[in-house]
Amino acid sequence: MPTSLIAPQMALVVICGQPCSGKSTAALCLAEALKESNVKQAIRIIDETSFHLDRNQSYANMPAEKNLRGVLRSEVDRSVSRDSIVIVDSLNSIKGYRYELWCLARGAGIRYCVLYCGVEETHCRKWNEERREKAEANYDDKIFEDLVRRFERPDSKNRWDVPLFELRPHEDGIETRSAVLGDAVLFLTKTVNSRSRDVKILQPTIATQSNRFSEANSLYELDKATQEVVSAIVEAQAQAMGGPLNGISLGQELPTINISRSVGLPELQRLRRTFIKLTGQTSLSGPPPPSDAESAKRMFIDYLHRELGTA
Repeated sequence: MPTSLIAPQMALVVICGQPCSGKSTAALCLAEALKESNVKQAIRIIDETSFHLDRNQSYANMPAEKNLRGVLRSEVDRSVSRDSIVIVDSLNSIKGYRYELWCLARGAGIRYCVLYCGVEETHCRKWNEERREKAEANYDDKIFEDLVRRFERPDSKNRWDVPLFELRPHEDGIETRSAVLGDAVLFLTKTVNSRSRDVKILQPTIATQSNRFSEANSLYELDKATQEVVSAIVEAQAQAMGGPLNGISLGQELPTINISRSVGLPELQRLRRTFIKLTGQTSLSGPPPPSDAESAKRMFIDYLHRELGTA
C-alpha cells in the first residue's frame, strides 16, 4: 500500500532571545538557508522594522509593548494563511505571547518551531554597548535591563516551545550553514508521510478553528454583563434620589457596589466602553476576555471602584 505524502507546507518560525542576542542575524541566516534549500514557499520575515517601529519607543512602557505585540500578531495572523514560511523576528520573550503564536499556527494547520538565541546577559549587554558606540540601533540602558529581567526563556516542556532549536551565537557565531540552522531547515522542508515521526504539522482543533467565535462570544458576554451592572446602578440611584449608594448586591458571589456620589448614565456608559476596550487589548498578550457573566461582572465592579475612587 503506497505511503501517503504531504508536500512541504507553510510554517511559522518564532525567533526568541534576549535583547541584542543576535536574533535578526539568525532570522536572516535562516531565510538564506531556506532559499539555498530551494523551497517553493515564499519566505517572509516579520519584525519591528517592517512597520518602522523604534525599539526604544516600542518597549518604553506596557501599553506601547502591548501595541507592538498586537501589531506583530495581527500581521502573523494575516500571513500564515498564505503559501509561505513566516519568520517572526522579535523578542517574543513572554511565554503567553508565544502560546498565542502557536495557536495561530495550529489554527492554520502548519509547521511551527522556536529558534532560540541563547546568549548570557553580560554578552548581550556588551553587544548593546558596542552598537551604541557604532551609532547602530540599540536599547536604552533602562529599557534593556527591564527586558532582560522580564525575559521568559523557552522550555521544551511547553508544547508552544517545541520543536526548540537553540543557537549559541557568542560561542559558535551565526552562519547560514550552522548545524542548528540545518536542523531547522530540515524540519521546515522535509516531506511528511504517514510514517514520519520527527516532523509534526499542527492540526486545527474545534477550539482553534472556532477561536474567533469564542472571542466573539466572550465579548458578547462581557457587553451583556457590564450593561447589567450599569442598569443596576442606575436603578439603585433612582431609588436613592441622588444620595450615596452602599451595598448594591448583584449576587452572593459578587462584590457589593459602593458609590459615594451620583454617577450619571453617560459617565457609566463611558466607563463601560473603556473597560471593554481595555479588556480586549489585554487579551492580546494575556488571558482572553472572561467568557462567563459572573467573572465579567466581578472585573467590571472592581474597575468601577478603582475609577470612581470607592471601595
